[in-house]
Amino acid sequence: MNIVVCVKYVPDATADRRFEDDNTVDRVGVDGLLSELDEYAVEQALQVKEKLGDDTEVTVLSIGPEQATDAIRKALQMGADKGVHVVDDAIAGSDALATSLVLAEAIKKIDSDSSWDLVVCGMASTDGSMGVVPAMLAERLDVPAVTLGSEVEVSADSGGGTTVRIRRDGDAATETIEGTLPLVLSVTDQSGEARYPSFKGIMAAKKKPVETWSLGDLGVDAELVGLSAAWSTVEGTEARPPRTQGEVVTDEDGSGASALVEFLASKKFI
Repeated sequence: MNIVVCVKYVPDATADRRFEDDNTVDRVGVDGLLSELDEYAVEQALQVKEKLGDDTEVTVLSIGPEQATDAIRKALQMGADKGVHVVDDAIAGSDALATSLVLAEAIKKIDSDSSWDLVVCGMASTDGSMGVVPAMLAERLDVPAVTLGSEVEVSADSGGGTTVRIRRDGDAATETIEGTLPLVLSVTDQSGEARYPSFKGIMAAKKKPVETWSLGDLGVDAELVGLSAAWSTVEGTEARPPRTQGEVVTDEDGSGASALVEFLASKKFI
């Protein structure tokens, strides 16, 4: 089986995040890393590989600037077999529609070398948090989408194919959904804790291949991606105002309870 895991290089949430002059997220001049939610996708792909055997190959696919190689390397350190990095200046500012287009064409190019069976994604990115790319990707690849899996089970079916069954936990109910490969799968942060790279894995990742492709390699017209082709744009941004100092209610003369009630009432908490 051949598995493709789509991962994203995102700004570090603990670092100083900022925007470019065109109101797009600065992904070059800030510290970045593999999106935490995508680590769960890598983990599930590796668990499938461990269950099915060594003839299963996991390819990590990412779109982003030169630094996005760090996200791919992290996935390789976890245990993935090889990486594909799509990097092209024209992609900057792309929305989810354009991103799904580039990912789909990259997966098709991977398919031309060795047919893929399963595409695995995280539930969303930690920067955009849209969560729509897996469904868009399935539509472009013309395969089913089995999304938001909190638990994943892969097994052979009676017809000789392979079935993916997930548990999807909603606010009011839990669903069991299944589909037959090939398909696109997305998993949540409840699907299982992602493993930490071992020293052996870190050293082995240095020798694993990472291919670099451009839009030209994929046959994607630059006019279909980027900020100018986006269906939505950010008109303006402003820094969040600093937190103001809280109000302290004292109880030196026994009036603290009344003062607290008055404060809560003024804020319409009671």
